[in-house]
Amino acid sequence: MKIAVYCGEGWERDYLAKRLSEHDVRFLDPSSPEDLAYTDEQTECLCVFIKTRVDGSIFTRFPALRAVVTRSTGFDHIDVSAMKERGVSVSNVPAYGENTVAEYAFAMLLSLSRKLYETYERVVEEGNFSTEGIMGFDLRGRKMGIVGTGHTGQHAIRMARGFGMEVIAFDVHEKKELESKLEFMYVTFEDLLAQSDVISLHAPYNEHTRHMINSSAFAKMKKGVYLINTARGGLVETRALVQAVENGTIAGAGLDVVESEEKMSHDVSLLLDEHPDAETLQILLANQYLIDHPNVLIMPHNAFNTREARERILETTLENIHGVANGAPVNMVG
Repeated sequence: MKIAVYCGEGWERDYLAKRLSEHDVRFLDPSSPEDLAYTDEQTECLCVFIKTRVDGSIFTRFPALRAVVTRSTGFDHIDVSAMKERGVSVSNVPAYGENTVAEYAFAMLLSLSRKLYETYERVVEEGNFSTEGIMGFDLRGRKMGIVGTGHTGQHAIRMARGFGMEVIAFDVHEKKELESKLEFMYVTFEDLLAQSDVISLHAPYNEHTRHMINSSAFAKMKKGVYLINTARGGLVETRALVQAVENGTIAGAGLDVVESEEKMSHDVSLLLDEHPDAETLQILLANQYLIDHPNVLIMPHNAFNTREARERILETTLENIHGVANGAPVNMVG
């Protein structure tokens, strides 16, 4: 089978190449304009990650395409409907790093609660060992709201309980048997917003969850809440978040994902475009405001990035590719 793999890192390429030696594999750089325009009439399988957009236009470049395999759990970067119309299967990685992402969420929360970035910068930049102005707060006794109680959300609940936090959660598909097992309580979305001291997002991104944290949601939160997002940037309305940070509703935010994050590295080309997208420009400006704000931590979608988690991703990806080659795709979505 002929496969095109968008993969930037050498060790991942080596890992996949060794285990796909029986196939004709072409590795492409997802950051290269030339590779993003690559065309091949015989490629049957396309392997991508979250920053490579796959929509109906892909068939002009890969007319023989019959499968898209993404090395991620989320698949909002793929137009699944367009693929389905052409009989193209889409496979993802259902689970790989539930603990990995939850750990990262707490790493950001601890950095905010104990002002670790400011403390480190003070010592390194100023040589100042004063503790004035860097008082933090305990997690113990605080109420944490978990949005989404899938695998990652469940790990986040366990960790919160380990810190002595009270946990409430919201999920459209409640798993009642987990309440006593993990020691938390399901509440309505509105109650979670109103009661939480910390809100951590672990929900998928789709038409129902887009901008679930918007100006209306922020208005229901108590002043001084902390927001953590390691799921998808589109869950939060960026301009509403800026306003919430400005008026003090949000005391601090840890964001591993932001809206239009795929364009953050290409802002110059966007600005020089003949017909710039005004909405995207506003989001990029809002993102820059958040990057510059001292109470906001923004990371480059790095929560998944441990050696163990990435090897689990690659192993499932290989299973998905072999499934396509054998005529029996697995881990299909849509």
